[in-house]
Amino acid sequence: MPTDFPSDAEDASLVAKARAGDNAEPLTVSEISQALKRTVEDRFGFVRLRGELSGVKRAASGHMYCALKDEKAVLDGVMWRGNTGRLPFNPEDGLEVVASGKLTTYPGRSKYQIVIERMELAGEGALLALLEKTRARLQGEGLFAQERKQPLPFLPRTIGVVTSPTGAVIRDILHRLADRFPSRVIVWPVLVQGQGAAEQVAGAVRGFSAIPEGHPDRPDLVIVARGGGSIEDLWSFNEEVVVRAIADCPIPTISAVGHETDTTLADYAADRRAPTPTAAAEIAVPVRAELAATLADFAARKKRAILRPVQLGRERLQARTDRLPKREALLEPHAQRLDDLAERLRRGLRDRAAQGREQLSNLRLAPAALHRNLREAQRALAGQKLAPALVERPLAERRQRLAALARLAEQLHPDRPLQRGYVRVTGPDGRTITDKAAAAKETALTLKFRDGELDVATADAASPATPRRKPRQTRTAPKQDDLFG
Repeated sequence: MPTDFPSDAEDASLVAKARAGDNAEPLTVSEISQALKRTVEDRFGFVRLRGELSGVKRAASGHMYCALKDEKAVLDGVMWRGNTGRLPFNPEDGLEVVASGKLTTYPGRSKYQIVIERMELAGEGALLALLEKTRARLQGEGLFAQERKQPLPFLPRTIGVVTSPTGAVIRDILHRLADRFPSRVIVWPVLVQGQGAAEQVAGAVRGFSAIPEGHPDRPDLVIVARGGGSIEDLWSFNEEVVVRAIADCPIPTISAVGHETDTTLADYAADRRAPTPTAAAEIAVPVRAELAATLADFAARKKRAILRPVQLGRERLQARTDRLPKREALLEPHAQRLDDLAERLRRGLRDRAAQGREQLSNLRLAPAALHRNLREAQRALAGQKLAPALVERPLAERRQRLAALARLAEQLHPDRPLQRGYVRVTGPDGRTITDKAAAAKETALTLKFRDGELDVATADAASPATPRRKPRQTRTAPKQDDLFG
């Protein structure tokens, strides 16, 4: 029976020879590799594989190399640079994904692999796992620490909003701000979903941060806002580039992404999380009417505080005034005493008149009776003593004042200094002369010494043109002298 396999004798041949009936030439390794490559690519031109990523790495050229595995097998994969730029997430080891592409071989290593054209997460569970993994890594870096949070300004003058300019979010924010406290709003339009949305949001936040301080367009507060949606719709705000931009923003930020039940990594990085965009506007500014009411209340309290001491002073003054006795109560004792004295005066006058009438009637009695009454009156007066001090005291006081005036007049008398060697100069009319000019005008002068007077003539009076008045002779100075000679 013929066979295709060589015999033992043929096996011992050293050089390969053509066999009888064999018309197939031996193939090269490259030829068989290319044949396998065509066969695999024709048979598996498009496949979708589900597996766990392993050994993910990016080359300097931008290509990504990885492996897809499950419990029993491993398949190498490659994704070219043009497709990696369109990935909506950052592939990491351990993620379960669905990769779409075609199978091919790599002859250099005799391996088959999948050329991935598109990669998606395998369900929402895988997306949540990636979210939790990214959150834990960023939290470990301290991006979500409470110490990094900045306090929001109480009343921002300019508010920057990073959102889509065509959605309902910006209208809700503007409407709410207008209702509460109209403020200046600068909108930085960005995509909030899809390819490139994360880069635009991060660029907008960094753009607001780059505006220098003091510039009129630099906002005091930044709001990153987006409406509600699924976790896939909100995924741009879970991207690391957005989270880092918000965490590094020197301007206080509010994250208002999705509805109240939606949570993104941007919420952890922002200084304040708002459940909705409308709530972000409410957090950003106070209510102007409430501020006006508060200011009015403060003004009223200040006024009351200023007037309170005055009011307390009035109350205390009124209380002390109420405790003072009435004017009538003060005058009543004196009025009563006045009435009593007036009544006593009337009684005294009446009694005195009665005594006078009685004494007048007694004058008509006999002389003996009159003498008897006189003697009795003398005896009554003899038993009484007058008090001379009532008269002597005023006289003594007047004598003392008169003596004091006399002593003062004695001390101030113009002749008093004559006892100490001074001379008083008088004119012919007896008037005291105190200066030389007045003395020069007189023709004669009188010098009054301690023990007498001396008449002298002035130099002008001694000249031949002026007749000299005969000096008055005194008993103590008979000789005439010239005062200015």
